[in-house]
Amino acid sequence: MSEEKKGFFARLKEGLTKTRNNIVHGIDSIFSGFSAIDDDFYEELEEILIMGDLGVNATSEILDRLKKQVKERGIREPEACRQLLIDSIREQMHVGETAYDFEEKQSVVLVIGVNGVGKTTSVGKLAAKLKGNGRKVLIAAADTFRAAAGDQLAEWANRAGVDMIGGKEGSDPASVVFDAVSAAKARHADVILIDTAGRLHNKKNLMEELKKMNRIIDREFPDAHRENLVVLDGTTGQNALVQAREFAEVANLTGIILTKMDGTAKGGIAVAIESELDIPVKYIGVGEKIEDLQKFDADQFVNALFDVKMDEE
Repeated sequence: MSEEKKGFFARLKEGLTKTRNNIVHGIDSIFSGFSAIDDDFYEELEEILIMGDLGVNATSEILDRLKKQVKERGIREPEACRQLLIDSIREQMHVGETAYDFEEKQSVVLVIGVNGVGKTTSVGKLAAKLKGNGRKVLIAAADTFRAAAGDQLAEWANRAGVDMIGGKEGSDPASVVFDAVSAAKARHADVILIDTAGRLHNKKNLMEELKKMNRIIDREFPDAHRENLVVLDGTTGQNALVQAREFAEVANLTGIILTKMDGTAKGGIAVAIESELDIPVKYIGVGEKIEDLQKFDADQFVNALFDVKMDEE
């Protein structure tokens, strides 16, 4: 495993300490405290998972799968369920084969999310990541609403070594998208990353804005692969799920970027969002540096969540 990956895993593991303490210690006491697998056992397990921010929906799915396997395999000992439970969560979190197709194709990626979740930073890091893979990237600064959003993005574009198209503060975001698409064609760019304004309290405006942008992309770049990524703050727990749900109403979300997983992250929320909205977590961020955004790896995540040793991989 590369040093970069190792460092990332260590920080992810650190970020998930709080969730791990909630879940793992609780689960351990259940597995050692119960002598039989009965309703009480499942009830306690359910409580621990919900407390760990996995949410009601994901917890039900995981436990249904567990009950089925316990029955099929005739398992009697609670301790024998532990690995089944971990594997069930791992299975739940797998991203799917086509999740990163857009990285290889000519594509337009809309990045949405409320302010303060690390949206602009994620656009910059993703640009650097794609450029590192040999893709020609263009950033569109379509968050013309927030003062200094363009400056912040320009700084990231500079760090990532990619071009940026911006609009004046207060200008029409759709016109920025139009300019960016034209520039991308002229410069033969592979991927356009569009930073959008994050105003959920004004959903109607946001909806109109996104519709307008989508119309321009459909018209000017009909063959481009489309991706809509929502950025969520991993420390906000159930609040992140509420945001994801609201954004899913205004855009056809294709993936999640989960940031701030290096702090007191409520890591179970990744499982909850995945299950509730059927949208995969595609990237995970654990810090400020460009390399601190990585593709989501279900094995790595579950290992960090349950303190499974890396050398077992």
